[in-house]
Amino acid sequence: MAYLEINNLYKSINKKEILKGISFDLNQGEVLSIIGKSGSGKTTLLRCLNFLGLATSGTISIDGNIIYDGNEKIKEKELRKKRLRFGLVFQSFNLFPQYNVLKNVMLPKELRENEKKKKKLDYKNTEEIKEEALSIISKVGLIDKINNYPHELSGGEKQRVAIARAIIMEPDILCFDEPTSSLDPLLTQEVLNVINDIKKKINKTMIIVTHEMEFAHKISDKVIFMESGEIVESGSSKDIFEQPKSKKLQEFLASY
Repeated sequence: MAYLEINNLYKSINKKEILKGISFDLNQGEVLSIIGKSGSGKTTLLRCLNFLGLATSGTISIDGNIIYDGNEKIKEKELRKKRLRFGLVFQSFNLFPQYNVLKNVMLPKELRENEKKKKKLDYKNTEEIKEEALSIISKVGLIDKINNYPHELSGGEKQRVAIARAIIMEPDILCFDEPTSSLDPLLTQEVLNVINDIKKKINKTMIIVTHEMEFAHKISDKVIFMESGEIVESGSSKDIFEQPKSKKLQEFLASY
């Protein structure tokens, strides 16, 4: 049984069908890259997986349990819980400018643990969260920047903080939406190295929407090529990049 199973996801916005029956699965620890032209539905799919936009129909399952069924209504309280299953690293970083690196990483976890405390559940105290944050910040290569503020960081460093903040929430699946879209080539490589390190050191299941074909080729266990809200072709990294079958995928790769 696959760790993540996506079955027949559809998504309509203003009566226009954006996703048209998306299905795929991932084993635990695998990395999936989603590629395709702008407007192909990649980001919409990622938003549906993170419950930032709800699929019109279809199911999402983790470890054999259906966590979303488009045919059933879901309350906001349950939705917030389900969002914790997926961690999303945004293009724009979304860091808090008034806090340093350490606080930026700790804050979301502190808020969640405070909620547990209020409900008289087991929770981690500030020192435990700090220790965890320092360990993760070290893994993304920013231990010497813990007291710096976002305006003192490069674009690549900001992205690494965003990655650390997502990891500390312990999501089942870590998602990236164009993690290098606003970075120059040098910083792009910096962030790609960090993601590669996460794969090696943390063994986290990851889904990456990217236009970096060389990176997708190297890091991915599986690749999905989308066009017009559909999966045109999917397979191993080698299959997609070295033996593309469809003419659409061949043309897409030739444009890079």
